[in-house]
Amino acid sequence: MAIKNGRIVSVGNYSAVHQLAADGTNVLNLQGKVVVPGFIDSHVHFIPGGLQAASHFMEVDTVVQIYADSKKGSWILGGGWNNDLWGGDLPMASWIDDITPHNPVWLSRMDGHMGLANSVALQLVGITNLSEDPNGGTIMRTSSGEPTGLLIDAAMKLILPWIPEVSVDERREALLRASNLALSRGVTTVVDFGRYYPGESVQLSWEDFAGHVLSDWVYLGGVKAFADGSLGSNSALFHEPYADEPHNYGLQVMELESLLSMTMASDKSGLQVAIHAIGDRANDLVLDMYKSVVVTTGKRDQRFRIEHAQHLASGTAARFGDQGIVASMQPQHLLDDADSARKKLGVDRAERESYLFQSLLANNALLALGSDWPVADINPLCAIRTAMKRIPPGWDNAWIPSERISLTDALIAHTLSAARACFLENDVGSLSPGKIADFVILSTSSWEDFAAEVSASIEATYVSGVQAYP
Repeated sequence: MAIKNGRIVSVGNYSAVHQLAADGTNVLNLQGKVVVPGFIDSHVHFIPGGLQAASHFMEVDTVVQIYADSKKGSWILGGGWNNDLWGGDLPMASWIDDITPHNPVWLSRMDGHMGLANSVALQLVGITNLSEDPNGGTIMRTSSGEPTGLLIDAAMKLILPWIPEVSVDERREALLRASNLALSRGVTTVVDFGRYYPGESVQLSWEDFAGHVLSDWVYLGGVKAFADGSLGSNSALFHEPYADEPHNYGLQVMELESLLSMTMASDKSGLQVAIHAIGDRANDLVLDMYKSVVVTTGKRDQRFRIEHAQHLASGTAARFGDQGIVASMQPQHLLDDADSARKKLGVDRAERESYLFQSLLANNALLALGSDWPVADINPLCAIRTAMKRIPPGWDNAWIPSERISLTDALIAHTLSAARACFLENDVGSLSPGKIADFVILSTSSWEDFAAEVSASIEATYVSGVQAYP
């Protein structure tokens, strides 16, 4: 491979490429190591991930004990908890009130769709038994109607504006920290979805990345919205109720009319639209809505996206291909969800409709892989292995083995298809003449071994032909 001014000039055999070398050309002999295009992570929250990497994110009681000696009145912030790891019981303010009598506390669940406030925080922001649930959100309550401290999806907007803003310098440090971690994992391009969750101010994401200013490094891609919540918070929207909550079908966190008008306006402005949908009903709603937009505005190269697309009803995978909708998925969520999906949806339903990678590819859908970092680790090799193997922790066999995909398909989904999913296929995603020289050197020299176990590590990462890691 020959590189000049940060772009690939030629790819071929040694003698053909070596003819392009001149005085001063740097020649790199990789001794037969496998080289792949730089990985593209199709869904991250980059600065929140960088901030989280510098914070204590542990179980609820541990976080609180670490910060219990904080200055009186200051906010205690943390998160990353997952109630499925301690048997499924949801935490309550009463669990932490005794340790934090003088400080408001906010601890977000690992998926960002639910958080726990202590009683000081509830009192500070005025959440009482008289408070009404906002549209698209739930204030969890005891049987007597008292708030438990848990706020789900859009209900988080009641508390988030009260939390002190992170400084610009802290966000810059977080961006650098996130970039260094990504490069160490072979990630050379990220599609960032900012720090917007249901309940957050839509302005915050603009402040992180300087609005519409574009450069060779930063692209303004489009807009994101939410159709539902998450499986772990029992707020993903399904056609049938949750097996463990027979009256709960999940949450539709945005009115369909608002979602439609936002999509129409964004599409008219030439912005790509990506909508979060996890439950089967949420995915069908978004696909229906996208279809109605195309009927109204006309079919163009819109590349509408659905983020996560985790649970699809019968026939829905085919709709992605038919409508040309990008399925932006995160294989590592499968590792957390295999056990909980069977509990929350029932075994039969979970195994019919969960993480249908192969069905989507078989129906000509564009599959783009990512991590959703910091919800899951930013680690493409792990994601590729998971998409190929589908073996959750503690399992001996694959979960839904018919939905496993090949190494080649998984690699493409993390490179070329991921580039196409964000309109960057002319610049990145493959080792082709004319494209930016983003590539990764793996620790293995055997493609067969790599294809069998994906056990290689990242030896070096190059961006625009320059070594960026280590």
